[in-house]
Amino acid sequence: MGPELRHVRYLLAVAEHGTFTRAAEALHISQPTLSQQIKQLERAVGALLLDRGGRGVRLTDAGEAYVYYARRALTELAAADRAVLDVADLSRGHLRLAMTPTFTAYLVGPLAQELHTRHPGVTLQVHEMPQDRIETSLLADEIDLGVAFAAAHLPGVTATALFTETLSLVTTAAGPGPGERQPMPVADLAQQSLALLSPDFATRRHIDRYFAEHHISPPVTVEANTIQALSDIVRRTPDLATVLPEAITHDHPHLTPVRLDPPLPTRTVTLLHRESAYRSAVARAFVRLARDVVRERGYAPA
Repeated sequence: MGPELRHVRYLLAVAEHGTFTRAAEALHISQPTLSQQIKQLERAVGALLLDRGGRGVRLTDAGEAYVYYARRALTELAAADRAVLDVADLSRGHLRLAMTPTFTAYLVGPLAQELHTRHPGVTLQVHEMPQDRIETSLLADEIDLGVAFAAAHLPGVTATALFTETLSLVTTAAGPGPGERQPMPVADLAQQSLALLSPDFATRRHIDRYFAEHHISPPVTVEANTIQALSDIVRRTPDLATVLPEAITHDHPHLTPVRLDPPLPTRTVTLLHRESAYRSAVARAFVRLARDVVRERGYAPA
């Protein structure tokens, strides 16, 4: 008799937890039952998969090789389950979406609104995470799509350009519309007190490089780890300004974008997906929807 799916899941649990006791607790089965099932698997494959010596257990060389392919197989089986449940008319479905923190401030709302308007039976799960984690999550089949910036991506991750993001100085000062206002010379920014994202954000590093290139060092009075916090701080403190994606001001009438001269470098926003992965009807529809949303909101083409 060949190995069954439960045998594979039991082996992966033991490999993850390091002991039969903890694995059995996680699987909600008895330890003797788990041990017996693993022995059945070893007989079926004709190799010892676990080294049971010492205080814990570890994979043998054969076990390491088996687990590598078993994990890949379970990933494909999960994709197969989603494919069976996929409904082409989008009367139901589920999308797992991840994006870097910048986009949760101005992009996830319009995208979620449009998805619900067009396909109310589709459920959406949104995760905020750094770009490197988005890519590893795609490869592990933990998410379906990611929104991030163009960069050197991990092998197996494919990027599709979505739009171009423009950063601007953002203040509460009222004045002419963006098309009528003259850009501020970057030298004038040297004495402007700023509230910026903390240095662990890619956007902050992007801003710091721009300041360094133009040999200015504006005083940073406030640092925050959310764009929402920066928006509220600048709104309540008129003598402070920040640097954020200009698109954020579209839905915040109390914020005014001010272009700089020379301008801050733009960044290409991309949709990320796993190469050669199954693309559900929901995922395909979301890609089309995202292109429509960024075009309707007037974001610069990529």
